Amino acid sequence: MKLKSQEMRKLAPELDPLRIGTGWKPEDLEKTQVMIESTFGDSHPGSGHLDTLVEEVQKGVAKAGGFGARYYCTDICDGESQGTDGINYSLVSREMIANMIEIHANATPFDAGVYLASCDKGMPGNLMGLARVNIPSVVVPGGTMNAGPEMLTLEQLGMYSAKYQRGEIDKEKLDWAKCNACPGCGACSFIGTASTMQIMAEALGLALPGSALMPASSPDLLTFAREAGEQAVRLASMPDMRPSDIVTMESFENAILVHAAVSGSTNCLLHIPAIAHEFGIEITGDTFDRLHRNARYLLDVRPAGRWPAEVFYYAGGVPAIMEEIQEHLHLDVMTVTGKTLGENLKELKKNGFYERCGKWLADFNRRYQVSLKKEDIIRPYNEALGTDGSIAVLRGNLAPEGAVIKHTACPKEMFTAVLKARPFDSEEECLDAVLKHKVQKGDAVFIRYEGPKGSGMPEMFYTSEAISSDKELGKSIALITDGRFSGASTGPVIGHCSPEAVDGGPIALVEEGDLIEIDIAGRKLNIVGIAGVPKSMEEIDAVLKQRRENWKPRGPKYKKGVLRMFSEHAASPMKGAYLEY
Repeated sequence: MKLKSQEMRKLAPELDPLRIGTGWKPEDLEKTQVMIESTFGDSHPGSGHLDTLVEEVQKGVAKAGGFGARYYCTDICDGESQGTDGINYSLVSREMIANMIEIHANATPFDAGVYLASCDKGMPGNLMGLARVNIPSVVVPGGTMNAGPEMLTLEQLGMYSAKYQRGEIDKEKLDWAKCNACPGCGACSFIGTASTMQIMAEALGLALPGSALMPASSPDLLTFAREAGEQAVRLASMPDMRPSDIVTMESFENAILVHAAVSGSTNCLLHIPAIAHEFGIEITGDTFDRLHRNARYLLDVRPAGRWPAEVFYYAGGVPAIMEEIQEHLHLDVMTVTGKTLGENLKELKKNGFYERCGKWLADFNRRYQVSLKKEDIIRPYNEALGTDGSIAVLRGNLAPEGAVIKHTACPKEMFTAVLKARPFDSEEECLDAVLKHKVQKGDAVFIRYEGPKGSGMPEMFYTSEAISSDKELGKSIALITDGRFSGASTGPVIGHCSPEAVDGGPIALVEEGDLIEIDIAGRKLNIVGIAGVPKSMEEIDAVLKQRRENWKPRGPKYKKGVLRMFSEHAASPMKGAYLEY
């Protein structure tokens, strides 16, 4: 098999001397050339340790007879920018990472790639980028951080912050939580967007079996990184082993069924459709809704469950989840091992993978003086925590293109409700009203003009936490937005409402006192009354038509820069908010 790198050397005579000047040896130029792309940087704990893994990948590449070149495009941290205008840059950063990977790989020749990332936008950005580049590739998930004392994890900080602002705890307790919530590197230790996307990388067949979401401190992760480097070199010489040869519609269906089983982040409904788009495959919110219906929800890990995410690996990780739901999976799909998913699962049983995981679980039990068993973390299929997946896509005259709710994190009291609308045109206004108790039981709180085109589609994390941590409001009101939520968000929160307000979607037309129907089982989200009075659907349509005629579009929030570009070209939230040109 001809290597692309060797063909390019003949066409670009300056390539060899420039690489020698970079530190390559002349003999390295003849080897299989592997681009090692990572989000390493001092940006946050999810990327701060990746240079160590990059070194291990390089060792694996060299052992297999190749040469690894390091490339970097670091990601930002949603948590660090949470509650500020910095969060508006989060989603667009996914597009920029994918763009830079495309540039890195196509400007100079490589025969294979290894991609390392841990977090919310870094992992989906790398998955989108590797699809565009389409050279034989292996993904190395960066793992999860350990929990802190008292099993403290970062998603609890929103609760501590809201309690402090309400005067329920003192500053000393808040500072304790701040100092102990992130004890080391890795993705935050709950099934948020970062953890979900690591799991998705393995579920799609692009990461080595069993490698997703292990503790970043584990020596096993170093081993997987070396093996990924070796495997990338092998793949470079194998025909039909590019990402486009591996990832199919069936691969995405497997990943979505795993998403249901782990109660994955709602942000996955942005990232999976965007990744699929790069592969030329259409995934929509309806795909998620179809596959989540009647799917088993098995994982008892925060934010929907009880335990920190580090125990996911100790219970057997993605392979253990797949074992429980394998009768619903496409076991014949190909993976980066060069074997099918079914073959991988059989091999893991034979090579002692689950026994090694069990030893780590015993160590966790000693550390926290608990007695967890695998079945306490990943429930057996017939003892599922839920039988209707974890998300639902709601539709109606309020969201003709759909809206998303994570029903496993929603109080049962809010599964069916008619609420009174309280619209706000920014998160800041809404959060202030919630914290000052200006929001009452029975309200449907709206935050609008926060979609991709409106402001970059930031997370509404602090507002959702302020509501869900309030004992009364958390079970009696709903938060509805064209923005998105953190993977850590809990409570009656509905996001991605499409079309978004800036495009004149019905969410822009909601007025104070409108009656809002939520029906999760029926998948409904409707305006059913005006000024507190129930109306027929025909009457509602007439009112919305009149309001639309009076509605005035807003000018662009951003006049220049990357957010201006994003606001002009972003697709609908329910399509994945990727850049359309």
